[in-house]
Amino acid sequence: MLENIHRLGHDSFRLDGSVTVYVDPWKLPPGPPPAELVLVTHDHYDHLSLPDIEAVAGPGTVVVGPASVTAQIEGIETVTLAPGESAQVNGVDVGAVPAYNLDKFRAPGQPFHPKEAGYVGYVFTLDGVRYYHAGDTDAIPEMRDVQCDVALLPVSGTYVMTCEEACHACDLVTAKHAVPMHYGDIVGDDDDAERFRDSCRIPVTVLPLERG
Repeated sequence: MLENIHRLGHDSFRLDGSVTVYVDPWKLPPGPPPAELVLVTHDHYDHLSLPDIEAVAGPGTVVVGPASVTAQIEGIETVTLAPGESAQVNGVDVGAVPAYNLDKFRAPGQPFHPKEAGYVGYVFTLDGVRYYHAGDTDAIPEMRDVQCDVALLPVSGTYVMTCEEACHACDLVTAKHAVPMHYGDIVGDDDDAERFRDSCRIPVTVLPLERG
């Protein structure tokens, strides 16, 4: 269930299967495998990286994202999803779910990821396995509606959930397994991932970094 998930740093992953799926590709090493599907959670620079998307794009690549993302994509097919919307893209069922902050602020009353911005996480099914990539978010009530086999959850704090809050997210999400993300670049470190693994009520795997 985890053997086809490649942690590429920060929030970035590649999933290999009947199609190749990237989520938030950023700082990819040279010569990355091409993608049939690219999921982008929001338009911050460390999630929407046009050079990295172009590096994995081929004739059949489709980029999925909220409107703030797809408006910036040129020359590649796109599908725009708002929170609560879904589509089948290159044979993959993709649902967009809310991702926002409750108590992480750049200034008083100004969250880094406001709910009204329409940023998303994704629930998608690849070869019978259901994945949840939470995006940049806190542990929000809408997570109660998420059912998945593998949950990819941020753990670093500052802009997203802390590892303790990620443990709470696992009490909301129905998941068989969890994988920590959003650490080791910009904010957070291996200690955050390890504390999450040691404290969470469901099995947690800390995936090795595969960035070149």
